[in-house]
Amino acid sequence: MNATGFEPAPDQDPDTASAPGRIVLLTTSHRVAPGLLSWPAWQALHAADRVLCADGAHPQLPYLREAGIAVDETSPTAEELVGACAGGHTVVVVATGEGEPALTDGLARLAGSGRIQMPELELLPASYDLPGARLLDLVQVMDRIRAECPWSSQQTHEGLAKYGIEEAYELVEAIEEGDRDELREELGDVLLQVVFHSRIAEEDPDAPFSVDDVAGGIVAKLIHRHPHVFGDETASTPEEVKAHWLRTKAIEKQRSSVTEGVPLGQPGLALAAKLASRVRMAGLEVPLPQGEGIGYELLALAARAEAEGADPEAALRAVARVYRDAIRDVEG
Repeated sequence: MNATGFEPAPDQDPDTASAPGRIVLLTTSHRVAPGLLSWPAWQALHAADRVLCADGAHPQLPYLREAGIAVDETSPTAEELVGACAGGHTVVVVATGEGEPALTDGLARLAGSGRIQMPELELLPASYDLPGARLLDLVQVMDRIRAECPWSSQQTHEGLAKYGIEEAYELVEAIEEGDRDELREELGDVLLQVVFHSRIAEEDPDAPFSVDDVAGGIVAKLIHRHPHVFGDETASTPEEVKAHWLRTKAIEKQRSSVTEGVPLGQPGLALAAKLASRVRMAGLEVPLPQGEGIGYELLALAARAEAEGADPEAALRAVARVYRDAIRDVEG
């Protein structure tokens, strides 16, 4: 045994000593529960002559040993690992979270030198991230920030409310500008608000809830409001889908007025269009208020835009951007 604690392979039979062998670098995802490995990974582990891992606290080790796989806790050099494969041996290296960059770099240098016969090298993913798995990272990062950051640890729902509004507007701007990179970033900022508020909510002494409760609630809502996808209903047009949505929503909310649930704090044109939409969808005959002043005129314009399928807020923002460019042209 050498200074690294790695014991080289025993002397080989002369007939097989020249066989280079095989190195398998086994990678796993920390977002998948330990022990849940792919079948090719289990086959490689059971068939290997040796299994190595540099991290004695690797979360996979207890499960590997429970499965009868002997794991040597050692960190060999590239030369030592190549030597262990001599004679046709297979050595599986269970990679740490960093992916063993020092070892792989060393193997690359040896291969590039042309001095020795290299064993077969294989990268074998033992577990794969499912779509959405990075959301677990976000939850973990938010937990740590909430616990250790002097600013984040003091925030409340009320204090963060203004940021939610700002991020929503920035998201809309990114969509309207057509900037894909900006869109991705702003979606992340909006998602942060959801996770941040959910983390704060966990600490409420009377009615705590977590991000899992938030996700579970919206999953249940989506399933219930899409009976044409998850149930026996049918829908072949967007209009039929919307009818399903409104019908199930009405049953859920049991509202006494179509105006319930319309936030009055939203921008004026959006508010007017939303109220007009509720009236139209409910089939009500409600004359627009008549009076003097710009407010009445804007209300009528917003209602007309909604009836024509246009978003008055988006339309005004688009023209405002044209106006902004005209201002800059004059300034320039």
